[in-house]
Amino acid sequence: MNGTGSFKVFSGTNSQYLGEKICASLGVPLGKMNIQHFADGEFSVSYEESIRGDIVYLIQSTFPNSDNLMELLLMVDAAKRASAEKIIAVIPYFGWARQDRKDKPRVSIGAKLIADLLSVAGIERLITMDLHADQIQGFFDVPVDHLYASTIFIPYIKSLNLDNLVIAAPDVGGSKRANTYSKFLDVPMVLCHKTREKANVVSEMRIIGDVKDKNVVLIDDMVDTGGTITKAADLMIRDGAKSVRAIASHCVMSEPASERVNNSCLTELIMTDSIPYTKDCPKVKILSIADLFADTIERVFDHRSISSQYLI
Repeated sequence: MNGTGSFKVFSGTNSQYLGEKICASLGVPLGKMNIQHFADGEFSVSYEESIRGDIVYLIQSTFPNSDNLMELLLMVDAAKRASAEKIIAVIPYFGWARQDRKDKPRVSIGAKLIADLLSVAGIERLITMDLHADQIQGFFDVPVDHLYASTIFIPYIKSLNLDNLVIAAPDVGGSKRANTYSKFLDVPMVLCHKTREKANVVSEMRIIGDVKDKNVVLIDDMVDTGGTITKAADLMIRDGAKSVRAIASHCVMSEPASERVNNSCLTELIMTDSIPYTKDCPKVKILSIADLFADTIERVFDHRSISSQYLI
């Protein structure tokens, strides 16, 4: 590496599985850290090795519960107080990202609040992937490296060698993402139009476009309860689709998502390991982002461009 000084990589408790993979790809050991829990649920963070003058990468997705976010904030604060030269937060899954605007009166903008908390804690850079809304990058006053899981998914889609391939967006909000895939692969796109009774509850859905005799790949940024993608898959099969697969960057998979996916017409659901998935669902396939993040960490450290990471 061409950077000056040295860097160390640490991970929070629930992202340690990913931290270990990233460090294996980098060829460096995962840093030693101790997180002590108290009887009342409070916890404290301490580094078990010197990080004075080091560039510190802290790997932690902020998926539920809130302890993951609080743990990351304490990791940042402890690194700052331990005289780290620079603190870079590596947050493959950025939680609270669905709260990116005021969509009705008297609501919080959670994504902006999280950005402020991280900035005040002391991060000097953020590396993340497939934010729910791209504009969240603007909530930060520090550089944001926004990676895309398409780097992982595009080669996988090509490896399937599907004829009559169609890309689908599960809702209007995801149409830009799906359109990017369809243009890159030079295949048609269809759209699912849905209405919600409330959050996580789809009341009505219809398919806009032709899926008859097509192999459909649904593109989304996350799967939470699985209601949207399973309903869309079942509708597409009913409308004559040969097969329906779904691709999502973040494996939130709140109950009863695994059961819904397993009982649906989906052939498979492909996601990344930005969030740990421990359920038993034969239709779920997990692709690792460890090499993608390891290469990005190296490039950032060496002050090299990361634009080659972007397939689309």
